[in-house]
Parts: sequence; C-alpha cells; structure tokens
Amino acid sequence: MSLRFSVLASGSTGNAFYIESGEEKILVDAGLSGKKIENLLHQVHVDPKDLSRILVTHEHSDHIKGLGIMARRYKLPIHANEKTWEAMEGQIGKVPLDQKFHFPRESVQTFGGIDVESFAVSHDAADPMFFTFHQDGKKAALVTDLGYVSERIKKTVEKADAYIFEANHDVHMLRMGRYPWSVKRRILGDVGHVSNEDSALALTDIIDDNTKRIYLAHLSLDNNMIDLANMSVSNILKERGFEVGSRLEVHDTFPEKPTSMYDV
Repeated sequence: MSLRFSVLASGSTGNAFYIESGEEKILVDAGLSGKKIENLLHQVHVDPKDLSRILVTHEHSDHIKGLGIMARRYKLPIHANEKTWEAMEGQIGKVPLDQKFHFPRESVQTFGGIDVESFAVSHDAADPMFFTFHQDGKKAALVTDLGYVSERIKKTVEKADAYIFEANHDVHMLRMGRYPWSVKRRILGDVGHVSNEDSALALTDIIDDNTKRIYLAHLSLDNNMIDLANMSVSNILKERGFEVGSRLEVHDTFPEKPTSMYDV
C-alpha cells in the first residue's frame, strides 16, 4: 500500500485535501460546498461514499464550509481538537455524537495504517493545527495557515517526501493592494499567513534529499499569482543549491481544481 494524495482545492476561497492508503481514505478540511467537494473527489476518481473520516485543522469557514454536510451525508467521523470543536459547533449544523472525535494537538493517531501527527501553528483561530502523515517510512506534510514557521514546526515537518506548504502572498502586492491596513497587518503578522519568500526560506531549512515534491498552497487571490509564487519560491531554492526541476519539483495548487493524485 502506498501513501497517495491530492490537493483538492487550496486558497482563500476554500481548502480541502485528500490522502489515502489502501482502504483508508481521509479528507482533511471541507472548506467548499458539499457539492463542490464531491465533484473534486470524483475528478481524482474517489467516490465520496468510500471516505473513512474527516480531519479538521481549524474553524475558519474556508476550511469547514461543507464539513457538516459531508459528515451527515456520508456518516463520516469528524476529528478535531477540543477548542476547535467548541469554536465551530454553531457553524456546521447538528452532527450526531457518535461522529464526533477528539484529536488533540501534538499527538499521533493511527487510521488504517497511516500514522497522523498533529502540530500546533500560529494562526488567529481557536487552536489551529496541521498534520504530517507517515506510512512505511514515507512522510507527507500539510503546512498552511500559519503566521510564521517556528523551529518547533520545522523539527516536526523536516525531511518529508512531499510538502503541501503555504505561499500565501507576495509582500509587495499585499502592501500595495486594496485591503485596509488592519487586514494587511493581520496577514503580515505572527498569526496571519506566510509569504512566498518566507515560505521558501523555511523550506530551505527543512527539505533534504528525500524531498521530491513541494506543492505551494493557500495562495491569495488578491495578493499573489500562481506563476509569481512558483518563480519566487523556486528561485530562492535554486540560490540555496537545491536542484529544482530535476531532483525536486515545485507544483502549483488551485482554488477550484484538484492536483493529480501523487504516490509519495
């Protein structure tokens, strides 16, 4: 059994990530309508009826918009930490008690042979956390929605085979853009989002020869562009001696279409 995943949707308008191994099929976040999530899953040849569970990173609407619908429609267990459950309780509708499970941050839970490690991030949510996925020596790391990449996070996610890593904004575009200063300050701050440059600099500290792919995620529609993010991150990695384009591939993600399924 191999670890396979697709970034179903990524960006400020909605986020969903799918990862599987054998019969275990995990949806992480459901930040689009139930209908859109179903369509995205079908595009990567996954039947929503086959999903095993949903993991939740935090309660912002671009991560839980379709959570209640998907859970009720397919009778899926939802796993989130205690503070996230409290914060999203009024946003997702009624969920039966036997579908509610706690997944504390800084812990490991095993689902169908996939060891899932949760870790806290700095973001303006109740208790945001993201995940690394381990199986048979392979590791994939999902790392978005963080104001900065701490040394603790770097240690947790280092040496992964594949990264889904935030490159939210270009600092110049954000500073010159239409957002009010209060929003700009929030995005640029320690509980906001990571810029293209900061993403690349963090990646240079954590990737190694095992790393084959980096997916740039959670790009802002207003303050970034896909080509700009890819170029900015790739150039910094190349300057630091990484063989981008040969041993290491930098891939894009999209707000409304999934990436191809990748075997880690």
